[in-house]
Amino acid sequence: MPDNRKTGLVLVLGGARSGKSRFSETMLAQSGLDVHYVATAEALDGEMNERIAHHRASRPAQWATHEIPLDLPQALLAIDAPGRGILVDCLTLWITNLMMAGRDIGAAFDALAEACPKLRGRVVFVSNEVGLGIVPEHRMARDFRDHAGRLHQRIAALADEVYFVAAGLPLRMKG
Repeated sequence: MPDNRKTGLVLVLGGARSGKSRFSETMLAQSGLDVHYVATAEALDGEMNERIAHHRASRPAQWATHEIPLDLPQALLAIDAPGRGILVDCLTLWITNLMMAGRDIGAAFDALAEACPKLRGRVVFVSNEVGLGIVPEHRMARDFRDHAGRLHQRIAALADEVYFVAAGLPLRMKG
């Protein structure tokens, strides 16, 4: 069972459609906190529009939604407050956005790692674990996989709790 404290940093990892978003949403819905949802996805095609619509429909209507495709560290610091829960869904889409925009990945990761200890609410990061499969054939895909693995390690080291979700079942890895 997840820890429903009012503060702390949480990382929830899992594969596509593993139940990680549902687990994270439930954790914050049961916390009694004022929840803010930070969406990193951009609706660039019909499929992504459908995915975003599905996620919107599954969230409580009273949750504030912030669409933050790139400047995540600054947005978190601006949104954060004691007694607030923030759900960031998801870090791997944020990485994709950074790569496609030609941003400095290392500087973006540094900024997020520097922001995390300053956060005073309960912040739950959702991310796709993409390093469990075969080595990708193309350079950009390998770079993406490597960036995701490095960011996951950094956030996990800072996090109070880390979960891995598979088949809808959460495994507590830390905390």
